[in-house]
Amino acid sequence: MILDSAHRRAPEFRRGASDMLGVAPGIAAWGLMTGVAMVKSGMSTIEALFMAAIVFAGSAQLASIPLILSGAPIWVVLATAMCVNLRFVVFSVHMRPYVMHLTLRERLLAGYMTGDLTYVLFVNRYPQPAADDAGRIGQMAYLMGNGGVNWFAWTSCSLLGVVLANAIPTQWGLGFAGILALLGMMCSLTSTRLRWVSAIVAGSAAVAAYALPLKLNILTAIAASVLVCLLLEKIVSTQTPPVGEVH
Repeated sequence: MILDSAHRRAPEFRRGASDMLGVAPGIAAWGLMTGVAMVKSGMSTIEALFMAAIVFAGSAQLASIPLILSGAPIWVVLATAMCVNLRFVVFSVHMRPYVMHLTLRERLLAGYMTGDLTYVLFVNRYPQPAADDAGRIGQMAYLMGNGGVNWFAWTSCSLLGVVLANAIPTQWGLGFAGILALLGMMCSLTSTRLRWVSAIVAGSAAVAAYALPLKLNILTAIAASVLVCLLLEKIVSTQTPPVGEVH
């Protein structure tokens, strides 16, 4: 889809790219330090370059590298990467109504291009799926512009980190810039009380479940936040009087 001229000509393509440019430096710094970490942990330059080129999942990379180097069974490596990325199952369920008009190949590409910040910016821009063809083209153009910048910032800097691994000390802590980008985005989106509750519950659950193996605390945080917010929404809806009802 990113090669589709109809998407690239759409104003929403440029809007998506522009929105991502604001947080791209943090993503780039995170990618740079992930590339450095791969080499510093003992992977060969060829292995690190190969992983940086084909894997678009920073958290899964950082969780898998120590297991690969320790000679862990492949099923353990895959299970760990899958558990770390289980949050994308939640994202994909939400994104399904937006992409079901696409072909299977296009849906796979959309899924590949959708990172954490891409998803957040997309659903913030489009709370509801478009109802007509022009709207759908605009939404997919935004997703491709947004995801394209995200992918390029991450992948190019991850490859650069591999090449410059011996020249960049890990003590610089540039990887924390990616976390700061996520925190900044989260704070900008917590515009309602329910969103604040969601953030607090997710953060508390993640810390409380930190000792779980395979990074399952991430999944625990998502599940706890979703359940609490669904429960609160149900309570609020039952307490809200119907429109026109006089008390």
